[in-house]
Amino acid sequence: MKPNDELVVVYETQGLMRAEIIKAKLESAGIPAMLKYESAGRTMGIIVDGLGKVQVLVRKEDEHVSSELLKEEK
Repeated sequence: MKPNDELVVVYETQGLMRAEIIKAKLESAGIPAMLKYESAGRTMGIIVDGLGKVQVLVRKEDEHVSSELLKEEK
């Protein structure tokens, strides 16, 4: 991904493990992805009140293909 790429959220979950699996699925299909999360949730292992929320982001141009790939995940 380039610094000026517009990113969109294609998946959101509680906890890092599930988000890492989704990210790997996208990347195995050739779609670059990144994770966005609150660092306190990760370091302390807290998954309440939004602290464990993890968003999977892709480039805007990959949004449609990503959504199709992740249909059964939601």
